[in-house]
Amino acid sequence: MPTSFLGLRTTIYKVTDIDAAKQWYTGAFNTEPYFDEPFYVGFNIAGYELGLQPDEQPADDKGNNVVTYWGVTDIQSEYDRLISLGAEEVESPQNVGGEIVVAEVKDPWGNSIGLIYNPEFKLP
Repeated sequence: MPTSFLGLRTTIYKVTDIDAAKQWYTGAFNTEPYFDEPFYVGFNIAGYELGLQPDEQPADDKGNNVVTYWGVTDIQSEYDRLISLGAEEVESPQNVGGEIVVAEVKDPWGNSIGLIYNPEFKLP
């Protein structure tokens, strides 16, 4: 069945300190932002947009109903690295079937960051 959807383009994390978040995400993804303004910071992560927007809402008030999973080749080392950068453990790497392994952390602003190793998923 054909679809007009083109696939995932952007995930946005809302943060109370955009300058600190910009530094944290630059280190976490080993990538400098390509767009850097007080109202939005954008990173190109392997062709996908990671955006930061300022938000005064405290992390404790944020819902936990959406998780974006970022593909990785070595989930344990990336998970450990994010924890060493100050991320909070939510779910350590676990196999969810076949060779697929997922994990989740929260950034210092309470946003969920999913990691996934999935050798079965191929982009079109």
